[in-house]
Amino acid sequence: MAWVLLIIAGLLEVGWSIGMKYTDGFTRLWPSLATGAGIVASMLLLSYAARTLPIGTAYGVWVGIGAAGAAVLGMVVLGEPATAARIFFVCLLVVSVVGLKLTSGH
Repeated sequence: MAWVLLIIAGLLEVGWSIGMKYTDGFTRLWPSLATGAGIVASMLLLSYAARTLPIGTAYGVWVGIGAAGAAVLGMVVLGEPATAARIFFVCLLVVSVVGLKLTSGH
């Protein structure tokens, strides 16, 4: 169950990090509220997952999902450059997340 919570927390991190782009520096009410709720929910789920998973693994996976997801959505949705180098390094993030999962002992 901890892994499920952690994956959901990571996906929420993707959502709130992309959401920050739409808050206009937290000057727009609804995007700001949605982003804030995403931050709180993501952190809460991370803390629940960290009850049973090693914190280094939980945090690393959470950050990796968030970073890779935000980078991919940035390229696909926000029109950020999708260079071969960026795609390569996003793939390295994914490999790192999988590696942390496989070596966590849980």
